[in-house]
Amino acid sequence: MKVELVQLAGRDGDTAYNLERTLQAIAACAPNTDLVVFPETQLMGFPTEESVAAVAEPLDGPSVQAVQRAARERNVAVVVGVAENDAGAFYNTTLLITPEGIALRYRKTHLWASDRGIFTPGDRYATALWKGVRVGILICFDIEFPESARALGQLGAELILVTNGNMDPYGPTHRTAIMARAMENQAYAVMVNRVGEGDGDLVFAGGSAVVDPFGQMLCEAGRDECRQIVELDMSRLAAARRDYRYLDERRFVLPGERIDHADGRRELLIT
Repeated sequence: MKVELVQLAGRDGDTAYNLERTLQAIAACAPNTDLVVFPETQLMGFPTEESVAAVAEPLDGPSVQAVQRAARERNVAVVVGVAENDAGAFYNTTLLITPEGIALRYRKTHLWASDRGIFTPGDRYATALWKGVRVGILICFDIEFPESARALGQLGAELILVTNGNMDPYGPTHRTAIMARAMENQAYAVMVNRVGEGDGDLVFAGGSAVVDPFGQMLCEAGRDECRQIVELDMSRLAAARRDYRYLDERRFVLPGERIDHADGRRELLIT
């Protein structure tokens, strides 16, 4: 699977600017790319309690529709973060958008301090199939909780995609966490972070990365805007799981109702 990590600076509350840059990045993707991954809340930036109602959009709103059109035109899947408005409830959401439409929606389950009072936490983990690979999504703070990635592993995830908005001084925390989450679940992990300055004194840490199923770092970005292209050798999954499988050896199964959908999606409800 050919994956592009698009590490960008964003503008909080400036959807027009962020959307334009997102569409430009999709249009510029390399030939035969399977998946383009952007940072957390890429399209809207991080809203405040006062601005979220004006900034957040429903999933059938103009910004997501524009990304859907771009995905169809380039015949590529896009993983992009949005501030979602669902009938007046607001979520920090990441979407997997394929040429056929929205294949997967994940709402951030672990809210960071600046999310609280703005977003509602999600109530489930989910995976979907893309080009024969079972992918799952996490968002930023989620990866600091082993159970989040394990929930995806329990659903059969082979590729964990993380949209990130991690800031100084926590860059090293997420570097360690993403390597551990990949190794623990013997899955690939792709993390794409924001760079540059945000509202207030925030400085986003960059460090977008790809980790293989053995927990080895395959590539790592610096602190500037960049695009990295990585070919994932999916045979490494079988190699990592040949001698032992953590999911088979575990003594505890995460609780929750599992739902298997006819389209290949799997969900684990946590409430």
